[in-house]
Amino acid sequence: MAAAAAAAVGGPQPAQSEVPEQGPALDKAATAAHLKAALSRPDNRAGAEELQALLERVLNAERPLAGAAGGEEAAGGGGGPGAAEEDALEWCKCLLAGGGGYDEFCAAVRAYDPAALCGLVWTANFVAYRCRTCGISPCMSLCAECFHQGDHTGHDFNMFRSQAGGACDCGDSNVMRESGFCRRHQIKSSSNIPCVPKDLLMMSEFVLPRFIFCLIQYLREGYNEPADVPSEKDLNKVLQLLEPQISFLEDLTKMGGAMRSVLTQVLTNQQNYKDLTSGLGENACAKKSHEKYLIALKSSGLTYPEDKLVYGMQEPSAGTSTLLVQGLAGAPGALGQVESSDEEDQDGSQGLGKRKRVKLSSGTKDQSIMDVLKHKSFLEELLFWTIKYEFPQKMVTFLLNMLPDQEYKVAFTKTFVQHYAFIMKTLKKSHESDTMSNRIVHISVQLFSNEELARQVTEECQLLDIMVTVLLYMMESCLIKSELQDEENSLHVVVNCGEALLKNNTYWPLVSDFINILSHQSVAKRFLEDHGLLVTWMNFVSFFQGMNLNKRELNEHVEFESQTYYAAFAAELEACAQPMWGLLSHCKVRETQEYTRNVVRYCLEALQDWFDAINFVDEPAPNQVTFHLPLHRYYAMFLSKAVKCQELDLDSLLPDQEMLMKLMIHPLQIQASLAEIHSNMWVRNGLQIKGQAMTYVQSHFCNSMIDPDIYLLQVCASRLDPDYFISSVFERFKVVDLLTMASQHHNTVLDVEHERSMLEGALTFLVILLSLRLHLGMSDDEILRAEMVAQLCMNDRTHSSLLDLIPENPNPKSGIIPGSYSFESVLSTVADFKAPVFEPGGSMQQGMYTPKAEVWDQEFDPVMVILRTVYRRDVQSAMDRYTAFLKQSGKFPGNPWPPYKKRTSLHPSYKGLMRLLHCKTLHIVLFTLLYKILMDHQNLSEHVLCMVLYLIELGLENSAEDDSEEEVSMGGPERCHDSWFPGSNLVSNMRHFINYVRVRVPETAPELKRDSLAGTSSDDLGSLQNSRRPKVLQRENSGTAQVFSLVAERRKKFQEIINRSSSEANQVIRPPYTPKKWSAPGSAPPLTTAILEIKESILSLLIKLHHKLSGKQNSYYPPWLDDIEVLIQPEIPKYNHGDGITAVERILLKSAMQSRMNKRIIEEICRKVTPPVPPKKITAAEKKTLDKEERRQKARERQQKLLAEFASRQKSFMETAMDVESPENESPMEIATAEPQVSEAVYDCVICGQSGPSSEDRPAGLVVLLQASSVLGQCRDNTEPKKLPISEEEQIYPWDTCAAVHDVRLSLLQRYFKDSSCLLAVSIGWEGGVYVQTCGHTLHIDCHKSYMESLRNDQVLQGFSVDKGEFTCPLCRQFANSVLPCYPGSNVESNLWQRPSNKSTQDLIKEVEELQGRPGAFPVSISSETNLSKEMESVMKDIKNTTQKKYRDYSKTPGSPDNDFLFMYSVARTNLELELIHRGGSLCSGGASTAGKRSCLNQLFHVLALHMRLYTIDSEYNPWKKLTQLIEDMNSQLGNEEQQPEVPILYHDVTSLLLIQILLMPQPLRKEHFSCIVKVLFTLLYTQALAALSVKGSEEDRSAWKHAGALRKNTCDAEKSCEVLLSFVISELSKGKLYCEEGTQECAMVSPIAWSPESMEKYIQAFCLPFLRISSLLQHHLFGEDLPSCQEEEEFSVLASCLGLLPAFYQTDHPFLSASCLDWPVTALDIITQWCSEIRSFTERHAEQGKALLIQESRWKLPHLLQLPENYNTIFQYYHRKTCSVCTKVPKDPAVCLVCGTFVCLKGLCCKQQSYCECVLHSQNCGAGTGIFLLINASVIIIIRGHRFCLWGSVYLDAHGEEDRDLRRGKPLYICEERYRVLEQQWIAHTFDHINKRWGPHYNGL
Repeated sequence: MAAAAAAAVGGPQPAQSEVPEQGPALDKAATAAHLKAALSRPDNRAGAEELQALLERVLNAERPLAGAAGGEEAAGGGGGPGAAEEDALEWCKCLLAGGGGYDEFCAAVRAYDPAALCGLVWTANFVAYRCRTCGISPCMSLCAECFHQGDHTGHDFNMFRSQAGGACDCGDSNVMRESGFCRRHQIKSSSNIPCVPKDLLMMSEFVLPRFIFCLIQYLREGYNEPADVPSEKDLNKVLQLLEPQISFLEDLTKMGGAMRSVLTQVLTNQQNYKDLTSGLGENACAKKSHEKYLIALKSSGLTYPEDKLVYGMQEPSAGTSTLLVQGLAGAPGALGQVESSDEEDQDGSQGLGKRKRVKLSSGTKDQSIMDVLKHKSFLEELLFWTIKYEFPQKMVTFLLNMLPDQEYKVAFTKTFVQHYAFIMKTLKKSHESDTMSNRIVHISVQLFSNEELARQVTEECQLLDIMVTVLLYMMESCLIKSELQDEENSLHVVVNCGEALLKNNTYWPLVSDFINILSHQSVAKRFLEDHGLLVTWMNFVSFFQGMNLNKRELNEHVEFESQTYYAAFAAELEACAQPMWGLLSHCKVRETQEYTRNVVRYCLEALQDWFDAINFVDEPAPNQVTFHLPLHRYYAMFLSKAVKCQELDLDSLLPDQEMLMKLMIHPLQIQASLAEIHSNMWVRNGLQIKGQAMTYVQSHFCNSMIDPDIYLLQVCASRLDPDYFISSVFERFKVVDLLTMASQHHNTVLDVEHERSMLEGALTFLVILLSLRLHLGMSDDEILRAEMVAQLCMNDRTHSSLLDLIPENPNPKSGIIPGSYSFESVLSTVADFKAPVFEPGGSMQQGMYTPKAEVWDQEFDPVMVILRTVYRRDVQSAMDRYTAFLKQSGKFPGNPWPPYKKRTSLHPSYKGLMRLLHCKTLHIVLFTLLYKILMDHQNLSEHVLCMVLYLIELGLENSAEDDSEEEVSMGGPERCHDSWFPGSNLVSNMRHFINYVRVRVPETAPELKRDSLAGTSSDDLGSLQNSRRPKVLQRENSGTAQVFSLVAERRKKFQEIINRSSSEANQVIRPPYTPKKWSAPGSAPPLTTAILEIKESILSLLIKLHHKLSGKQNSYYPPWLDDIEVLIQPEIPKYNHGDGITAVERILLKSAMQSRMNKRIIEEICRKVTPPVPPKKITAAEKKTLDKEERRQKARERQQKLLAEFASRQKSFMETAMDVESPENESPMEIATAEPQVSEAVYDCVICGQSGPSSEDRPAGLVVLLQASSVLGQCRDNTEPKKLPISEEEQIYPWDTCAAVHDVRLSLLQRYFKDSSCLLAVSIGWEGGVYVQTCGHTLHIDCHKSYMESLRNDQVLQGFSVDKGEFTCPLCRQFANSVLPCYPGSNVESNLWQRPSNKSTQDLIKEVEELQGRPGAFPVSISSETNLSKEMESVMKDIKNTTQKKYRDYSKTPGSPDNDFLFMYSVARTNLELELIHRGGSLCSGGASTAGKRSCLNQLFHVLALHMRLYTIDSEYNPWKKLTQLIEDMNSQLGNEEQQPEVPILYHDVTSLLLIQILLMPQPLRKEHFSCIVKVLFTLLYTQALAALSVKGSEEDRSAWKHAGALRKNTCDAEKSCEVLLSFVISELSKGKLYCEEGTQECAMVSPIAWSPESMEKYIQAFCLPFLRISSLLQHHLFGEDLPSCQEEEEFSVLASCLGLLPAFYQTDHPFLSASCLDWPVTALDIITQWCSEIRSFTERHAEQGKALLIQESRWKLPHLLQLPENYNTIFQYYHRKTCSVCTKVPKDPAVCLVCGTFVCLKGLCCKQQSYCECVLHSQNCGAGTGIFLLINASVIIIIRGHRFCLWGSVYLDAHGEEDRDLRRGKPLYICEERYRVLEQQWIAHTFDHINKRWGPHYNGL
């Protein structure tokens, strides 16, 4: 190697002269072979030098990038930069292969790949899998191939789209269990892989160092360090030029382990690096690049440590922690230096108190972490440039592809850690921080998820120190002075949430790495043991303490609502809470006690510092709140863990009383602020404050925010004096003034309208505080169950939303994982699954879980519900559901109160919490509130009473055991308010009577009107407080009656504690702190003292309340008087559910059970007949309000009544109008009664409300929706349903669809016959036919026009386009786009067909012919333009414009009138055929049409007929003649050779003929004419059937038939005999060449059926049935006849008799024969001869086509969508990687059409044609504007209808019956057949527009 290095520097080499002349690849190969041979010799010096020289020349960094300017080097040919680079790569490939072929070389190296790991690297958006069952690390992921080849059945896995990129972990047992490995990576293959032969990779070892050095030189060259940050463009340009080189390296890594180990050697060899890059030697180019490298280092704020003392990262320095801890004050000099190197900090600084208190150590250690980089190998410099260029994807992939090499993995991880600070700096400066973050995490997650590696790096490279320091540095750049508490003097700094760093979450890569390494036990232990690190970390957390401070706006609304709170909540969750949960997960057992002690200790120190920094004494500043107290929460969570899991003694971890008092203030402030926000007191701060209150309790945040806060308050409450705590609560909630016995009071701090909700808030908070047990003794499973029940009680939930709503430990690596065993088992015990249903309204339900009955009965816990609701309405929802359950199960009929739920027992450490319930202060409050409620004072609600009773009940449940009955002695020192109650036990205090209370009241108060008691002096202590709490007047010493004031009480306690504490504390005592806010504003009325006579106890108040609630005197009767058992029974189910009365009874019973005295007193009270509550004197003002109330009540009742009436009207309307499928009631427009003399139909206009007939001047019309449809064209002729293709082999070909077959037939006819005649022989509209549907409502056309005008002027964004004529029906809101005029005249032509017809068939045939020949014989004369005819024309235009031109014009001569003619009768055909399909393809069901009342065929016929009569058919060509008369000179037509002949009548489509005949008749048509036309056409149809049958049979069949028929030719009913006619047809047709060309191949086609008479009859009936069905439907619509219902097998005969084809006397005993329906207009055989002769002349020339045209396929099956596979994964795996057939790329949003299976790009610009994207285009081609697409990446179905689209939903649901839109959850999905059927039904019935509500325009962009 030394020689090689020398050669690199040395002068010209002899070999060099030969090389340049060598030409193409052959010579390269020869040279390579020569060099390889030279190097293989033992003395390879010469070879090495020669190679070096060659590489020196080929891989010259100067040329490619600079060469563009002016080629300094001539060698390599002047092919521009690109050519030279390609040349260099070619050389490298040849040299590596040593003269052989490069591909063979690759294959050879791959053979030695000991691949035990997969290691496939992917980038963002790749679809990968994660299996929680197999994963050890939660970041484990598998590529699809490894996943599908492993066995994961029954595992908890999901598919996900990679956000940042990743790598496959298959085969890596550090990250996943071996059982999950796939088949390829299960075998430990290293053992049997042969050793790599030395010479195979020898060349690589020589070539690659130069190649990589060349790459590094390019990177150095390309990076210009300008004054400002280099622009994105320049960097990208360099990277594009380097693309081939990096790709080449990437390919090398893919050759497997052997090549990777060579690369590892090259990348990590320090000697190589030193030799090549030191910049020594005379090579100018190398020098220049080295200088650039130094400049780049310097500008990055890094030094190249040549001159400084080197702190190598490799040698761990001793005493890390001490260095960090010392000098926390920080030497300013050293710091200044650091700052100047961080240039970007200067620009961004905001001046204000920036870095007031930077706490970073200035120790050299950090300096080295932050500022020193020394590169010793290629790998290190490559990573440096990778960072400098902001992590280009290619480089990242290359570096990661190398990871399967273990040696490389360790080296790379160390290098990454060494560059960590530099990464942070680059990230902060980056413009594209999002992309860069993803790339960083892509790398780091591969390195840090491996515990062994993380541990090694932690030990050898101080990983933890580096991470914490880097995080600290990062946050320091955005600190501001905290404004919490003491704005002027605060020394505390917090992060500024408005800065980009926080707003854009730029910090998350670093935080996520930190969380990742803390998940490893070995690393976390080091962190928890290292005191220095803990101090630094608490320091970091304190930056977030008190961020995003809210100040309440008191005057005007804030003008700008800042949205910084998102950033604040995210930062606390990610940067503080998640690491906390990570640490907590390692503190689960006794052995880890020490760690908890450490954290708690440093946490308390940090808190103490924080209180000092913000100058906090005892009162929080008013009107401000921060939701962010991470230090409090760390402390709380570690306390909880210590008691719950580590059996530590709580008291040993708690600070002194003073600190506890301070600790409780801010969490309590948050709880009070929540109540204020919900009381709308913060409304001037805008919506964002509500957003904060909601986020604080939201499921992802609650267990890191509100839960620890409440737990901390519970801990404080259990250790502080209860009276102090209770009075603090009421003072914080600002309701102290309200708690007075007086009926009026003046609240100095709260507006009257907020008092009630704040009081409710305070009481609710107390209830939660006292009844929540989340951290006080519940096990994890109990917690899970309680959370689940609370969520399910609010609403039924889907499985995934439930998973989402159950507060998870936010750190993924801890405790319960979602979907874990316990989750599923708890769910199955508390809830029932409701399978997904499809509601008729069209909204699709998901599979839901709903609480079981016993859960409602026993486990419904309102407290938990209140705690967990984000929206207040959810509490109401839970109560409503509870009420419904009680009503349904018959447990309670009325409006229940929230039930009282028994609690789990408290953990012994928290027993003190219950003292709150047994303190006099609380009892005074409860007594006062009960009294006020009983006296009807204002601002009290049922909710307040409910909470008061709840608290009393809690107190009774948790009464102290040791209090004996007789402890009534009044001894002991008395405190000032003890005169209220004797002791502190609630049970005994309940019976204590209070006689007199002295209150302070405004002078206007009603209490003053009574005479005050003589001899009481008013003891005025006004100096203390303006508004007074009630106080007792004891008769013995009335003169010295004491006053009780909550606030004073609290103050006193606080002073006592402070005085008790050590002397230092005395220095901070200030004069008693009386903030201004307590003094009453001037407007307050002066207060005087009054004495109230009360004479009540809590018990007596309760009993009176019972009377009041029940509205009866003496309603309470103690139950134990009847049944003494009640006192012994523990639980009485009767009392579990009920309202206030039940609650009062339950409490009285409990208090009686607990004490004999109480029982006796209750009985006494009940014995005295209670005097009625004294009626209040009503003042005039009050009377006024009462009257108002009464009036309001009456108004409300009236309103209710009106609404009810309206609702019932609406309901009945809905029943008649919106009934989607009910055949019973007739259409609302058909009001015509049954009498025949009614001549005119009457229409109701839904706009003007008038009824009347439709006239020519003012026509009425039906609201219709016209849409083009290709549903008919999708019918296929085989029953086997088509499947969606899910492999390359399966394809769908549209040859057998109805549309294709009809197309082929038409083009075949057009080839041989006259065009105009062809267009009468078939129907179109199989594709793009116009379907007309109506909702059945009518309106005047002029009303409609004004309605449209008003819609046009309406600015509201509608889901439809008014300009295209779209609107919604004014009555039923159904979507529509046109109005079909109603033809004046009778509604159903009843009088015309009721007279039986006696005319002969011949007469009728003549009449029909005459009527057809009479042009314009129409009641409305076209000449005079009436409104009606105008409208008819305009609607005809609408119908034409509904479909595309290509679906209307089939004529060879464009614009020919024949086109219109064909189009118009085809519209009728389309509508009839579709109705037939809607009825299931047959008419067996009979009855009125299912769409009967909504059918508009009658009106449609009038419009079409009017227009058809404009085109009269030349009487020559009218097929009617050919059908009914024998024409003599047949040959005259055919004689003319050059002119194409007419279409033979036997090739005509009979149904089309029917429609043509009928539409050419004047309307209204007479029934007899209709029957006549049907009879005539049936003869033709029958003949066609016989001809088709004759072609289907074989030669033998034909001769047999011919023979059999000839025998019966002269019998009486020969004309009605199938055999005779068939034999005749055969004999006639065989005159031509039709049967002659039966080659051998033909025989195969003919079905080898043995034809029996039965099977022939069956064939003929099947052939004729479609015509009979359409005719019957037509008859039903034109003449209003009902369709008979029948069995399937008798459908033919029933329809035939219904149409009048069957003679009335027909006997049904012998088998029915279709021939008996025949009624020939002229002699059968003659006319058959005439028809056959036409065909004969054609088949002379074209026998093949002649035969094909005779066999018409008439048995179409119903249309269906494609059949989908059971499992969605099969679709996904095939399609999501499939390339688009148009652009051959893999589409970003692939979709597949469910009608025909075509694969399309959604929104793909690549496949756009004339501004139409592919899906829209396909929807027009495949469905005439309707497309149904399955979006592969989202599993949802999207519907395109014309210019609008909507998301329909998904037909694939997971195991819990819910959709997974966008595959976010990635759980396995299975087809939901019901939903797919509904989708298909909507497609066939054309009801997408009506059923789906959310439509939007797609602007052709889908």
